[in-house]
Amino acid sequence: MNFVSNSTGAFYDRSISQLAILRDNAEEFQTQIATGVRIQRGSEDPIAASRLRALTRLEVRGNTEEENAARLRQDLSETSNQITGVVDLIQRARELAVQAASDTQGEAGRAAIADELEQMADELFTRSNALSITGAPLFAGTAGAPAFEKAPDGTVTYIGNGQVGTVPVAPGTDIERGITGDQLFEFDVNGTPTSSFAVFSQLAADLRGGSADPQAAAQTALAGIDEALDAANRNQTVVGTRLAWVEAIEDDNAERAINVAEKRSEIGDTNIADVIVRLQQTLTALEASQTTFTRVSNLTLFNAI
Repeated sequence: MNFVSNSTGAFYDRSISQLAILRDNAEEFQTQIATGVRIQRGSEDPIAASRLRALTRLEVRGNTEEENAARLRQDLSETSNQITGVVDLIQRARELAVQAASDTQGEAGRAAIADELEQMADELFTRSNALSITGAPLFAGTAGAPAFEKAPDGTVTYIGNGQVGTVPVAPGTDIERGITGDQLFEFDVNGTPTSSFAVFSQLAADLRGGSADPQAAAQTALAGIDEALDAANRNQTVVGTRLAWVEAIEDDNAERAINVAEKRSEIGDTNIADVIVRLQQTLTALEASQTTFTRVSNLTLFNAI
């Protein structure tokens, strides 16, 4: 009798355990279908879980680099726009200097040119202190304050610093944020330091009577204007190159993000079709096991115990 009792107990324990396993498997498959996630706990597949954590780190870093690249592209685009405006002003100043150097310009004509040069100098100063879309100075380096200040006598001085800083935009790739104001607006003419602001202001003053020979002064000013134009064009090229570099990196980052997402999906996402088949198989096995358990437990031998 003890043998029968032990066998009966073992049968019930084994049957209940098998049914519980089948139910757990069915619930797991249903959860995978509902969530779309194959691995609910790391213990289910430690190797796959470890790879998913590594992919998550790549995604986080990639998102940060993507945001950095987008902001840098915006800043460089605005920097390029401002430099384009500066180039236009300098080119117009050159046209005015050529006119002022002509014999056809009288005192009134030179005064009108001086007026326009002064207005252009004001616009040049405004552009020198332009801000990014986030409100940071474009040409002050890392100073975080206006790049240039104007004294009561009209003298313009660079008060930024010479450090532009870099931005990480891809693994192992940092790109400089922009250019500094002294690079753009300051230069030497025949070995003498000067600036675009000084060239504009001096020419305007000379045309208003500050020079005994305004025509010669206008001719002399062309050397400074040409240096100013060279500096602006040179920096426009630098910014354009960096902007193109950032845009290329953004394309690479987007492709990398797609590859990471595809790998994550391959490792961690539920294969719906496969899991549905496995769920159906499990439910069928569970139903058959329940039926078998009921029938066997109702046999005469068990009823007699």
